[in-house]
Amino acid sequence: MSAPIYDFSAKRLDGSPESLEAYRGKVLLIVNTASECGFTPQFAGLEKLYQDYADKGFAVLGFPCNQFGGQEPGDGEQIGAFCQKNYGVDFPMFDKIEVNGDGTHPLYQYLKSSAKGLLGTEAIKWNFTKFLVDREGCVVDRFAPTTKPEELAGKISALL
Repeated sequence: MSAPIYDFSAKRLDGSPESLEAYRGKVLLIVNTASECGFTPQFAGLEKLYQDYADKGFAVLGFPCNQFGGQEPGDGEQIGAFCQKNYGVDFPMFDKIEVNGDGTHPLYQYLKSSAKGLLGTEAIKWNFTKFLVDREGCVVDRFAPTTKPEELAGKISALL
């Protein structure tokens, strides 16, 4: 039976659709991002994780979101240019989505229900909330925005 995560798809920054089926068998770190956030420097740590583990079957998937303080105002082209120029981001980035409320992207509905936050809440509290997914497509853990990407290296390595 297929893990539900592979049933989802999302648009890449260039507007082309991509099924998460493309990531079957990989360990994933799925992150809601923003270009104008205090946590934005985490792009560097996320890219380092991606570079360190990509050849072992790991991917970071970035999902820009403008729901927290309007910190992702740009369009796909602007977001991509910002991430590349400032942080050398080479990991897959998707088009802006909503992670809370009525317009929540179906992937995030699934992630939030699979790995609840503090005190069992589902809502995403801020940019750079991270979800770790194993090779079978199961959500293993959820990490707060304050958790630095480099702190996840051991957990990622263990899943690889």
